[in-house]
Amino acid sequence: MNLQSVCDKAALLHQRGHLAEAERLYLEILERDPAAFRPNHLLGILRMQQGRNGEALDLIGAALKIEPDNAEVLTSYGNALKGLGRLAEAEASFDQALAVKPDFGGALYNRALLLQQMNRFEDALESYDRALALPPYFVEALYNRGVMLLVMKRDNDALESFDRALAIRPGFSEAWNNRGNALRNLGRYVDSLASYDKALMINSEFPSALYNRGNLLFQEMKRSAEALAAYDKALAIKPDFAEAWNSRGNALRSLGRLTESLASYEKALAIKRDFTDAMSGRAWALLESFHTEDGVAAFLRLATLVHGTEESPLASKKPSPPYKMRHDQEQHDYQAGIKNRVSVKAGYRLTGAAVQPANEVSATEQWRTKKPQIAVIDNFLTPEALEQLWCFCLEAPVWRASYPNGYLGAFPEQGFACPLLGQIADELRHVFPAILRSHPLLYMWGFKYDSQLPGINVHADEAAVNVNFWITPDEANLDPESGGLVIWDVEAPMDWDFAKFNNDAAAIRKVLADNGSKSVTVPYRANRAVIFDSDLFHETDKIRFKDGYPNRRVNVTMLYGRRGKHTQD
Repeated sequence: MNLQSVCDKAALLHQRGHLAEAERLYLEILERDPAAFRPNHLLGILRMQQGRNGEALDLIGAALKIEPDNAEVLTSYGNALKGLGRLAEAEASFDQALAVKPDFGGALYNRALLLQQMNRFEDALESYDRALALPPYFVEALYNRGVMLLVMKRDNDALESFDRALAIRPGFSEAWNNRGNALRNLGRYVDSLASYDKALMINSEFPSALYNRGNLLFQEMKRSAEALAAYDKALAIKPDFAEAWNSRGNALRSLGRLTESLASYEKALAIKRDFTDAMSGRAWALLESFHTEDGVAAFLRLATLVHGTEESPLASKKPSPPYKMRHDQEQHDYQAGIKNRVSVKAGYRLTGAAVQPANEVSATEQWRTKKPQIAVIDNFLTPEALEQLWCFCLEAPVWRASYPNGYLGAFPEQGFACPLLGQIADELRHVFPAILRSHPLLYMWGFKYDSQLPGINVHADEAAVNVNFWITPDEANLDPESGGLVIWDVEAPMDWDFAKFNNDAAAIRKVLADNGSKSVTVPYRANRAVIFDSDLFHETDKIRFKDGYPNRRVNVTMLYGRRGKHTQD
């Protein structure tokens, strides 16, 4: 058999996926004729398939020396360079191929894939579209174009690309899966679910489609039990699927199966140690399991991983609104001013009590007798707890969230999770058992306000009981009759979702007007707490505080129990 016939046989075997037999024949030819053009090129492609890109580059380079203006070989050479991470050289090789043959679809397609990898999406889109204008039709180009358009958040265009791909190849399960993602992004949830189901009809062992289906059922359609079943099927196929373990934990937590939820998060973290979503989910599950201090400690570890231990928010590279930049500079200057003073160990756990136990009788009486349920408590924290928490709020670089009204937020995931906060949250249930005994801590945050800008608009919170307390010294407040909280005697409708009762001020004002609501104003006092039914609409009262960093109004909010379960026997 002559060398040409041997090469034809090797190429056919290669095309059919018999790589070992094809490799043997290519090597046999090159042993007899090391300068043979076609075997060098084809064996180079085979080496790329094996992940041996350095050898592939040498072999394809040898073929290129023989035919330097061969567009197909220049494209293969570009792919070998890409495999080695030499992306700029790969682009140059594809461009050289297109200079030789401008209508070479293979070069256009591979150039598009490269540019997509380099996040040069508009350039990649141009190459995809040029490739798709040429015969033969590249179904893979349509698919990858659609995937890129999803990243670009052009969901309608992505959907159109997947539909075109599926018109050519109806059994393309990956396209059905990503079509489902596009439809989900467009809010077409029923169609999205049908698309995932089509992908799974074609390939029942498709863990990504099962995972995406589960996320749709859980996050958008609120069908947690069905979502759990989808995650379990995905994990039976791919046991090291960390994201599915995490989502499974979320579904279990929503179903109240907290022990199993914690185990699922632990599985995710065993596979992916620094998986922040799983770390956060685990922390929430600990809080809901009444392991408050463990949950707060878990949030602190998460914040350290995500944000590091920089001394000032000025270290952030993200652009901030002017009022946040002003705060961060003030905090930076404050930290510089106290650098050499003796630390009071801000935010550490106390050996003694953090919440004053003497307030239990008064708070319980107010809670049981007042309609709506509101209890106002002065001297809420012990003096040591108040001082430490105040110092923590002044010093810690945790004020990362900014809001249009000019106030800043600090959340557990961002470092608002010192041991003292965990101690306070845990003690609250023991000091006020008639109000909080059966409620886990669901969430907590701190808000810090500009001395002259407005506070939080009217809203309700998604919980059973709201504990809101203030820690800035009284001398900062220019108007002792304001600066606190306004609470109405009307609850958020139970059929409203979080976005509605937290953001839709116009709808809230209408409900208040329609119900002839009356409000209670609780003036600001340092170390005063207001405990109230979290469904009640409320807003920050007018703020008039002195200028200067230590004078910024700070409140801490802790939410307990699920919405609709605020009544205690």
